[in-house]
Amino acid sequence: MVTIVDTLSKSADARADKPRHPEKAHRPDNPIQRKPKWIRVKAPTSPVYRETHEIVKKNGLVTVCEEAGCPNIGECWSKKHASFMILGDTCTRACAFCNVRTGMPGAVDQSEPASIGEAVARMELQHVVITSVDRDDLDDGGATHFANVIKAIRDQSPGTTVEVLTPDFLRKDGAIEIVVEARPDVFNHNLETVPSKYLKVRPGARYFHSIRLLQKVKDLDPGMFTKSGIMVGLGEERNEVLQLMDDLRVADVDFLTVGQYLQPSKKHYPVKAFITPDEFKAYERIAYAKGFMKVSASPLTRSSHHAGEDFADLKAARLAKLGH
Repeated sequence: MVTIVDTLSKSADARADKPRHPEKAHRPDNPIQRKPKWIRVKAPTSPVYRETHEIVKKNGLVTVCEEAGCPNIGECWSKKHASFMILGDTCTRACAFCNVRTGMPGAVDQSEPASIGEAVARMELQHVVITSVDRDDLDDGGATHFANVIKAIRDQSPGTTVEVLTPDFLRKDGAIEIVVEARPDVFNHNLETVPSKYLKVRPGARYFHSIRLLQKVKDLDPGMFTKSGIMVGLGEERNEVLQLMDDLRVADVDFLTVGQYLQPSKKHYPVKAFITPDEFKAYERIAYAKGFMKVSASPLTRSSHHAGEDFADLKAARLAKLGH
């Protein structure tokens, strides 16, 4: 699942005169490399894809999959898979890899939880992913809004399983507890990259804070599935990736995703290497050997891609581990 939509009614015209990434405008251009054959995908043409596109367009929805140029958009939209992005379309962070708009966000839409609950029920989703921009401007980083969205989904579609992909809630005491108390089925928080790359790639975040966040989720609710993802091709060393896996296992993280970083524009952090499918397979084997219950590692892996199927695999893996 990678169709990430924002139900806030901010029109594209209202944003057209504002730079998308003002903090990157002064940076020198980084040429975008030609993608290898194993990353190229066919243009989406299915009728269901076009239907989904029309729904998005007609309702004025903002999609991260379109704005970020996700390579899986054709597959996911053709299956009507959906993940919702809450708390607006403008992020208070300015990560060097990310194509989400940056700046000062608007007010939180208090009707959004009910709208998402209705949409999930109407679409009859079996599994839904809820993600958001960073909202450092809010006292709780948006944690209460996450909880309200989860509750609305439970109320209107009790059979739907819920996965959250949260920001790091840096310096927001009590935020993690609020989200965990709402009892999502999967708590996902992405590390994105190895520690040595944080200063340039993810400067607003702290690696060990993110590790601690994931560990705290398990401390609060040992039965809750936890998940994290990284990009490769940012110049990381192989041994750094393996150390990151160990750090996640110390935090008892259940599920790891590993995907290829793709540069959104000439102003973004450059791709340092295209990792081959064989190298991804090797990462997958090693991660399973280190104890992860579920691993998804491939050039086109994205954090919410195939989330429903992966959740079913997680449950099966836990039952097998318990000997049932």
